[in-house]
Amino acid sequence: MDNPAALSILRGMSEMSDILIVGGGLNGPALALALAQTGRSVTVIDALPEKVRKDAAFDGRAYALALASVRLLRRIGVWERVEDHAQPMLEIKVSDGRAGEGPSSFFLPFDHAEIEEGPMGHMIEDRYLRRALLDAMDEAEGITQITDSVSAQEVDERGVTLTLASGKTVSGRMVVGCDGRASGTASRAGIRRTGWGYGQTALVAAVAHERPHHGIAHQFFMPPGPLAILPLPGNVSSIVWSESEATAASFAALSDEDFMEVLRPRFGDFLGEISLKGKRFTYPLGLTIANSFVAERLALVGDAAHGMHPIAGQGLNAGLRDVGALAQVASEAARRGEDFAAPDVLARYQQWRRFDTATLAAVTDATNRLFSNDNPLLRLGRDIGMGVLGAMPGLRRGFIREAAGLTGDLPELMKG
Repeated sequence: MDNPAALSILRGMSEMSDILIVGGGLNGPALALALAQTGRSVTVIDALPEKVRKDAAFDGRAYALALASVRLLRRIGVWERVEDHAQPMLEIKVSDGRAGEGPSSFFLPFDHAEIEEGPMGHMIEDRYLRRALLDAMDEAEGITQITDSVSAQEVDERGVTLTLASGKTVSGRMVVGCDGRASGTASRAGIRRTGWGYGQTALVAAVAHERPHHGIAHQFFMPPGPLAILPLPGNVSSIVWSESEATAASFAALSDEDFMEVLRPRFGDFLGEISLKGKRFTYPLGLTIANSFVAERLALVGDAAHGMHPIAGQGLNAGLRDVGALAQVASEAARRGEDFAAPDVLARYQQWRRFDTATLAAVTDATNRLFSNDNPLLRLGRDIGMGVLGAMPGLRRGFIREAAGLTGDLPELMKG
């Protein structure tokens, strides 16, 4: 059984890796790099050709990376590739109001100067982060990349075999699904999901503006949903604007010029004149959590395990926490001589991540429901609450550390 040739025959002449990763977006490559650093051989399978993923032009899509996520990216050799394209988030201002009326006089400021570690996080465009992850994988030892889709998966006591659309098979000791909310890896394993829609759609774009943003992010809560204004390098900001499904559909159908006309009263004039930069996108919003993050020789990471409202910008950050946790659990198990794909080992990963994820999902869900309405009593309570919290430095500092991803049981890759 230790003979590689014999093992290849037993596997039907398929390629063999320690770990198979299905999905080559952001979490999949990050996990591959983290695992490769521990000596694991990894195969990453993605249906989209690498050239298409690498050659993406500016399209306005960007991510708010918490400080803990930046640390992980630095540890796996990615951050230095994108640091020059990143915008530090120095302050976050949270306010409440109505379109065209401006924010309430009560608002909640979070300033990075209140913690010792530096900026709470950075904004980075999708095109830079995606390309950096792919470049790092190209240079890493022990990572094989395959452009194909998975049509079937079989699990036995020795490992997992995936059949690809091309007819080729690949095998490994376990498989990790990083293939999004509609994860085929999860569905083929019989893992169901729990969740609901919010009746909201996110309108995502980038805007150029006359005045500098000074690294300040804004979260403006309006009755139909929040508008996040997130700083990018230069006089550019990314917006994530949540509206009711019907309204969002009508706004998405507008010309660029008309779209900006409905955005301006919501955006305000604090950054001067604004103009659209790049494409516009829409995403339906909902909460969805896999009923289990693990199955036999299988684990789920990122949106394949959990998808939540972007209200706190924690989607990718939660996925990178999964990456750090799974890489650490597998590495520690291997050092102890355990099978890193054994049920009790994978249970450690699930126990570590499921409570944290459920808590984050509950908080984002409750926040969205609390702020996405126009009830006058709730509005008064929200405004008073933000004013009180803004006047309590100790409590405010706790929220800042939470936003920076510095609370909870952090994986080693996310520690300073």
